[in-house]
Amino acid sequence: MASESGESNMDREMILADFQACTGIDNIAEAITLLELNNWDLVAAINGVIPQENGILQSNFSSEASQSSMFGPPSQSEAADAAAGGSVPPPSSSSLSSSPPSSSTSAFCPVNSSSRHIVERQPRMLNFRVEYRQRTVELVLEEGSTVGEIKQILETELGVPVSKMQLKGWKSGDVSDTTVMRSLHLPKNNSLYVLTPDIAPTASTSKNSGLPESLNQNFLLVISHREAQRDYSLNFPGTRTIQEVKRNVSDLTNIPVRHQQWEGWPASATDDSMTLAVSGINYPCHHLSVCRRSSPANSQEPTEECADVHMVSDSEGDDFEDASEFGVDDSEMFGMGASTCRKAPMMPENSENEADALLHFTAEFSSRYGETHPMFFIGSLEAASQEAFYGKARDRKLLAIYLHNDDSVLSNVFCSQMMCADSIVSYLSQNFITWAWDVTKEANKARLLTMCTRHFGSVVTQTIRTYKTDQFPLLLIVMGKRTSNEVLNVIQGNTTVDELMMRLMGAMEIFTAQQLEDIKDEVRHANVVVLKRVVPTHPYVSSPRSGSSVPGGSIFVGFREWEDWRMQDGVLGGFNLPLEALCSH
Repeated sequence: MASESGESNMDREMILADFQACTGIDNIAEAITLLELNNWDLVAAINGVIPQENGILQSNFSSEASQSSMFGPPSQSEAADAAAGGSVPPPSSSSLSSSPPSSSTSAFCPVNSSSRHIVERQPRMLNFRVEYRQRTVELVLEEGSTVGEIKQILETELGVPVSKMQLKGWKSGDVSDTTVMRSLHLPKNNSLYVLTPDIAPTASTSKNSGLPESLNQNFLLVISHREAQRDYSLNFPGTRTIQEVKRNVSDLTNIPVRHQQWEGWPASATDDSMTLAVSGINYPCHHLSVCRRSSPANSQEPTEECADVHMVSDSEGDDFEDASEFGVDDSEMFGMGASTCRKAPMMPENSENEADALLHFTAEFSSRYGETHPMFFIGSLEAASQEAFYGKARDRKLLAIYLHNDDSVLSNVFCSQMMCADSIVSYLSQNFITWAWDVTKEANKARLLTMCTRHFGSVVTQTIRTYKTDQFPLLLIVMGKRTSNEVLNVIQGNTTVDELMMRLMGAMEIFTAQQLEDIKDEVRHANVVVLKRVVPTHPYVSSPRSGSSVPGGSIFVGFREWEDWRMQDGVLGGFNLPLEALCSH
């Protein structure tokens, strides 16, 4: 009676309108049917339509059995309608799925799980193809997994400890083990590779001829640029993809990837995502040629060419990435004449103060290549050498001298991909003092050669002179020694990140061995100083080797023998007095 009284006091049109607004059901006949099933009780009808299970979307209930189980037992009139061939319209799946879940209790009987279809939200799965030496592992993981979980699976599959494993090939650069793959916005299919610089290849691996030591070998690509009539000799690891090679060539030639026309790729290289190791190119050297693809756009007016640059964002993803590689001078990309917009010099010519020149260099480097770069020492080369070589032995570092030349075609690639790589920046910051100089201008180059002659000798100066412009940039690794400074390595611009890291680590091994010797020498020298202060105050000191008593005044005759004594447990080697007692004298 209360329900009938409520219906008499409330306009059914208002109830219908509210019901449609809450449930999103546009079909009036369907909405009226649902309200009638609930005696026009608005709250009960809404609770019946909104699903009660979180994360589950209910689809069409096409059978009368599912309708009766959801909305309760049918009335006599409904049974009669069913017997006459009629049917009650079921609630639409769109209305059910579009309504948010409700926490209120449903006014209807529970739905039998066997009489309905349930669509659960499945996590997005990612496919990974991981290459390691002669093996390939294919993985399928949820998008919510971390990079560390991939490494744990690879540890089981490959037998390589996670601590010695470097997982490379991420589009966003190096990532940590705690990174969730969802945050990387990865595509469905991904290709990665594993590096293990601390693990030497096994004999079985080196003899395997399936792929010619594919991923661990470097390929020399001799690329001929037809328009410029010049050749580029570039080294790439076997893990580098064809697409990445084309992007690097785009930096060198100012030809966007989409405008490049190649000759020399083997017939098997059908996909730009293929690595060089599996592409079928010749090892160790392969010859290619590239030119700009003929296009009507090349004959357009400059204003139309500029418009084409701004339209790049409407093209495919690779074309958009090319836009970031265009550089400053747009006219060079399209074969136009010299542009009025020129890059600022990396270092001013004839700068009187070396610190000011380095400040300008650092600011321009950051402007071109971003804030992630090695921390350049601000000061003279002499000050950098003092900082690196002439402190206490345990505080000394290697000196890395970066020589930049804007006229070299390799400068942009080396700076953006080598010097600004996170791994290189971190390693240089921890173990090196990094000093830089720009040799683009002859005056600045002459000034550098003078400084090198003064600090490193004429041999190093002559070595720098022999390098041609296209071999720059150069990275000199210098180690300080007792009487002179030694250049351990000269790294040229046509290298890779992995090769650069390995050469830095090799220099660090040599330096560490020398540093340990220097630390021992410092300790021996400190012992001698203490002995010279203490012995005159002791008339007789016991010698540990002869067992005889030697007058304090004649003890200095055997200092070379005594320098080999070691300090153990706070006792100065050879003496029965604690070090603290000796120092107190």
